[in-house]
Amino acid sequence: MRWPRFLEKKESRARALVALTRTGAAQWTPRDYLSLARAGFEKNVVAYRCIRLVSEAAAAIPMKVIAEGEVAAAHPLIDLLDHPNPEQSGAELFEALYGFLQTSGNGYLEAAFVEGEAKELYALRPDRMKVRLGPRGWPDAYDYTVGGRTVAFRNEGGPSPILHLKLFHPANDHYGLSPLEAAATAVDLHNSALAWSKALLDNAARPSGALVYSGPEGADSLSADQFQRLKAELAEVYSGPANAGRPFVLDGGLDWRPMAFSPADMEFLETKNSAAREIALAFGVPPMLLGIPGDNTYANYREANLAFYKQTVLPLVKKTAAALSGWLARPQAAKIEADLSAVEALAAERDALWGRIARADFLSDDEKRHCLGLAPAEHVHD
Repeated sequence: MRWPRFLEKKESRARALVALTRTGAAQWTPRDYLSLARAGFEKNVVAYRCIRLVSEAAAAIPMKVIAEGEVAAAHPLIDLLDHPNPEQSGAELFEALYGFLQTSGNGYLEAAFVEGEAKELYALRPDRMKVRLGPRGWPDAYDYTVGGRTVAFRNEGGPSPILHLKLFHPANDHYGLSPLEAAATAVDLHNSALAWSKALLDNAARPSGALVYSGPEGADSLSADQFQRLKAELAEVYSGPANAGRPFVLDGGLDWRPMAFSPADMEFLETKNSAAREIALAFGVPPMLLGIPGDNTYANYREANLAFYKQTVLPLVKKTAAALSGWLARPQAAKIEADLSAVEALAAERDALWGRIARADFLSDDEKRHCLGLAPAEHVHD
């Protein structure tokens, strides 16, 4: 038995030009060096400024060489650190090294050794370097690839030609984790907020919406020609910054219905500033130093700057000095340390320390000088 076939027609007054969409999955920047460098350093002003602040502040702290228990006034290592190669000064070399560390979590220095003594230093790009493991699972060599050509750096029995500095990575034994990678989600959010703001301004700060067609009975949808004509008119006449604010001229049966939240509903500015604070947090830069509103952690700029040096810059410089000391200074029975006496941000603390030691009557003059890292008085007179 065949049941009768009933035709069913569903009516909708707002169906022809209404497109229902759902929020798509978030698109994140790939976690490789070049993608992070482009999305973070090149396109994000907060990450760019954080990297520059850390690298420039750290590179501005000079290194001192301690030989035979005293700060050396002249030493081959001092000349090497001040003038590492013909193209760069010491500050430029270390700025590049610290910048690589902040961007990739890895920094590589190449030393040109002559008879076991380093004569030149070069900072190498971390994305071109590959660690080659030996039979025991530890780095045995480094391969540096540029333009399809690879140069292998191996330890031939003397000092290693490569110093590999890396930031702590809990899931990788041989490569470091950069602050930029940790902040990548916040960087994407900040970039997306700026792109959304730019698109909104290009459209006269008006949210998107839908044109709803409700024609007379029997004509509740546009024909294909009418639909294509309307799309072309919207793209040519009403899109772009040149057409911002132009009013719609609607034919009969067309109605404009906004379909997006306003910037106030989305708390747009707070979202952007929150992402900026997270980026600064990853790099260890107080938001006050970046001019980000809404951060009252520190009472004033000086306090924020002091915290920046003590918590971010000095640990990085001391770690680098210790690595350089074990790499370059050991054959020369010397030690490389950061010269904190040249750090202007620490001047107030340094003055307080000098005052306390000067008032310590139970210490002799030489003991006071020793506490301050100075040579005994008789050595100065000599």
